[in-house]
Amino acid sequence: MKQRWQVPASRPLADFAPTLILKAKDFATEITIHNAREQRMRSESAISQEHVSNNRAVRNTLLGRGIVPENLSPEEDVRKVERRLAAEDKKALKKPKALDD
Repeated sequence: MKQRWQVPASRPLADFAPTLILKAKDFATEITIHNAREQRMRSESAISQEHVSNNRAVRNTLLGRGIVPENLSPEEDVRKVERRLAAEDKKALKKPKALDD
């Protein structure tokens, strides 16, 4: 995926991942956490197997709805967005909009 999206090796893939992918991964993780607690899983291997199973299930759900994660376009670099927002905030503080009467 890093090659396909041209993500530098030193950067996390998540910094470029579409929101849908991030939410899908988060969902699978939350299922794992829930099931690990409910089933009182203690070993790393049991939790790991559960997580892999949940990731497969979420991926199959996406595929079933016609969404192929590998075919999604990357989002804008999170760092660039953060810098742009910080610059806009600075700019807004320097030149606040006039209040309408």
